[in-house]
Amino acid sequence: MAMQDVAAALQRVKAALKRRPDMGLHDDAPATARWENGTRVVASHANGTRMQTDMPDELGGTGDQVTPGWLFRAGIASCAATRIAMEAAAEGIELTALEVKVSSRSDTRGLLGLSDASGEAVCAAPTDVALHVRISAKGVSANRLRTLVRESQRCSPIPNAVENAVPVALRIEVGAE
Repeated sequence: MAMQDVAAALQRVKAALKRRPDMGLHDDAPATARWENGTRVVASHANGTRMQTDMPDELGGTGDQVTPGWLFRAGIASCAATRIAMEAAAEGIELTALEVKVSSRSDTRGLLGLSDASGEAVCAAPTDVALHVRISAKGVSANRLRTLVRESQRCSPIPNAVENAVPVALRIEVGAE
């Protein structure tokens, strides 16, 4: 879709939501993950999209698929890039390049439920999550592009979920053996 089409679509949705704000709240499409074997899991969407994950060899996996942690970083990166592109379209900025790289640091001891030297549980969550954005557009100043990126990230759902530590409700159903 051309960026002017994206801008027009965004304008239509904004106008509709200003008239009917209640239409903005909706349930997101659920992601369903099913264990296959070992550490291999298949995540699926209702539209038929499927994605396999597995752990590296040293953690009992085959190492031939991406890890769930990588999907987490990919979700942050693709959400951030999408929101930047949307903001650029809305502002009439024609991007010539956009790349978002998300990196993090993890301690495998947390994944395994181990403690550190002082006996404290090691956190399983990644730390030092960083977004690195490379962006360019003809005839647009570096300052304006930086502002575009910062402003778009205020409205980027996945990075916001991480930054604001959205609580996760756990519900467990135990099936018959």
